[in-house]
Amino acid sequence: MKVILLKDVKDIGVKGEVVNVAEGYARNYLFPRKMAAEATEAGLRQLEQEKKAQEKKREKEKQIAIRQAEMLAKTHLTLKVKAGEQGKLFGSITSKDISEALKEQYNIDIDKRKIELSSPIKSVGDYEVTIKLAPEVETKILLKIIEG
Repeated sequence: MKVILLKDVKDIGVKGEVVNVAEGYARNYLFPRKMAAEATEAGLRQLEQEKKAQEKKREKEKQIAIRQAEMLAKTHLTLKVKAGEQGKLFGSITSKDISEALKEQYNIDIDKRKIELSSPIKSVGDYEVTIKLAPEVETKILLKIIEG
C-alpha cells in the first residue's frame, strides 16, 4: 500500500516521502498515530505543491544569503580586548563575541552558530573567519584583534 509519510518514521522514511508499506502496518500503526496518510491523487498533488513551495522558500533564503555574503565580504571587523604579555588574551574570542561585534559595529545580525572557528582565538592578530549563511553560501570576513 502506498502512503505519504506525515512524520519521520524509523526504518521507513522521512516526512513527505511516498513509500510502500504493508496494508496492516499502515491501517493499524501509521494511520492511527497520524504518521502517514493514504497516497491518493489529491494527497499526491498537495504533496507536490508543498514541495514546490518549500523549494521557492529555500531559493528565496539563498538569494538573501548571497546578498548578505556580498555585504559581509567587504567587512573588516576590529575587536579591542585586554591582553597580557606577548599578545596573549585574557580569555578568548568566540563566535558569540564576533556575532555581537558585527551587530554593534555594522548592525548585521548573524547567528553565532553560523560563524565557524576552528578553535577559539587566544592572541592578538589578524584572522580570517568563515561565516556559513546557507547550505551553499559562505563568506569570509577579516577579523583584527587589537590590544586595548
